[in-house]
Amino acid sequence: MSKPQTSRSRASGRVTLADVAAKAGVGTMTASRAISQPDMVSAALRARVDQAVAELGYVPNRVARALASAQSKVIVVLVPSLSNAVFTDVLAGIQDALEPDGYQILIGNTRYSDAEEEKLLGTYLQSSPDGILLSGLTHSKRVTELLASSRRPVVSMMDLAGSPDTMSVGFSQLQAGYTMTRYLLDKGYRRIGFMGAQRDERTLKRLDGYRRALDEAGVYDSRLETMVSDPSTIALGAELLGRMLSATPDCDAIFCCNDDLAQGAIFQCQRRGIAVPRQLAICGFNDLPVSAWMNPSVTTIATPRYRVGFEAAQLLRAVIRGEKPPATRVDLGFTLMARESA
Repeated sequence: MSKPQTSRSRASGRVTLADVAAKAGVGTMTASRAISQPDMVSAALRARVDQAVAELGYVPNRVARALASAQSKVIVVLVPSLSNAVFTDVLAGIQDALEPDGYQILIGNTRYSDAEEEKLLGTYLQSSPDGILLSGLTHSKRVTELLASSRRPVVSMMDLAGSPDTMSVGFSQLQAGYTMTRYLLDKGYRRIGFMGAQRDERTLKRLDGYRRALDEAGVYDSRLETMVSDPSTIALGAELLGRMLSATPDCDAIFCCNDDLAQGAIFQCQRRGIAVPRQLAICGFNDLPVSAWMNPSVTTIATPRYRVGFEAAQLLRAVIRGEKPPATRVDLGFTLMARESA
């Protein structure tokens, strides 16, 4: 006797929900409920359906489920780097916030590229996500158009929007840059340099804060700025320190836009026999874990990266549920960590 033909063999070869239901000996709606709402069925029934899913290799059709439920349980998250500890901490907060509700996260690495962000967003929108989490506030015209046409709620992370109409969770990058520079001025430094990498919008806002503080003190000198478009690394920090001292040997302090640059600058000072901070003060940004254990330990700005991810995801969840959040612009602040290097 031949085996009955299933919808899988009749059509494209894909195992369907009907196949699972037949295998488990239940109706299609019951099988669907056991998969998507397991708490709504008995343990025995759930076990039968789970066994059928495992034996058949069934993969739920997320698009069909989204059309049926009006929710895909997918959140798109775009970050500029997956190797930078700053954004791995943000992602950890997002995952912890979304996991209890069963959300799946589509993570995209834009590599600080508008073209890559456009490509990723265009691809991920095909999954009909319930919401989108983006890094920063500045995006290309094409990304802005895609977001508008998607009609999905969007929360921006790591900075604060000027308008409450744009949902954002983070802190003022400009104020953080100002605060660090003001700290160095108050310590008596006057020839304060700025070392920056990547040239992304957050670095440029820190630079604006640096300039504002020096302008107020009447000691701003554009020759003390060293900016490149390369990714921020320890090796780059060592290289940029050499450039800075070659161009402005009277520099007495350096504000690095990231901690890895500051770490590299300190290592280079040690190789050159430059005492930190007696001869040259060095400070960083983001308070990466190694900075507190450097010798000397790095003076830096601690940023609430995990909380940014967690609170941004919580805000997005509330909007998806149709709730009115208490605030759409969430300022988590920052902390200046005064240590040995400055």
